[in-house]
Amino acid sequence: MKKKGIRVFGTILLFGLMFFAGRGIAAIRENDGAAVDTVSIQQQAESWGLGFGAEGTQPTGNATADELKQYNAYYVGNPDEKVIYLTFDCGYENGNTEPILDALKKHNVRATFFVVGHFLESAPDIVKRMTEEGHTVGNHTYHHPDMSSISDLASFQKEMDDVTALFCEITGQEMTKYYRPPQGKYSTENLEMAKELGYQTFFWSLAYVDWNADDQPTKEEAFDKLLSRIHPGAIVLLHSTSSTNAEILDELLTKWEEMGYTFAPLSDLCGV
Repeated sequence: MKKKGIRVFGTILLFGLMFFAGRGIAAIRENDGAAVDTVSIQQQAESWGLGFGAEGTQPTGNATADELKQYNAYYVGNPDEKVIYLTFDCGYENGNTEPILDALKKHNVRATFFVVGHFLESAPDIVKRMTEEGHTVGNHTYHHPDMSSISDLASFQKEMDDVTALFCEITGQEMTKYYRPPQGKYSTENLEMAKELGYQTFFWSLAYVDWNADDQPTKEEAFDKLLSRIHPGAIVLLHSTSSTNAEILDELLTKWEEMGYTFAPLSDLCGV
């Protein structure tokens, strides 16, 4: 009887741990739009998060712009300039990147596409088009791991170098040393390593839940987030896998332009 009671208690405890672990994972996945306290960068791993205030104002992040600059890292630009820095994370190709490129070309907007190894392997012609049309292709690591769990420089560098080598093979060009941490997970040690390797690290100041290809936001939901939360100096993160983004981007760019915003490449922000 005592052993049976122990087994029952163990089962309850296991399910309890699974429940709270699930809640933790959900919180990480939803942190693009969640309010978080502004704190200094810590040595332990964190997930990039934002807290939004009044409409049209810059959000706070896990770290301030000044704190990030010591690592050549950025999440937002000048609060006094109505400039947008448009970026896309590219995990795989599902037919939505080319309509996105069409809209960018129509508006003469230069964006940055952060690619992983799979995207380079499976969509080399699209990567070539990106470079030919004046966009920047940045490094999102080869396998999209939690880079904050990598503590040695050699392993960190391999994730980056494998991307740059394949990009050079495809395009014949050197890759710009822009880095976006997968899932927004980072640590001070990670930022130090990226800086040591010559990279500029880019987080974001505006994103929305657009990455689940099987559960896409409606046009109205997308505009609600992307218009109400736009702000001067915004580094906008969108996903190229999003059918909603492919559908609305032309109209979205028009609406932002009507609000008085212009677009600039990340090189204007970091000077590199």
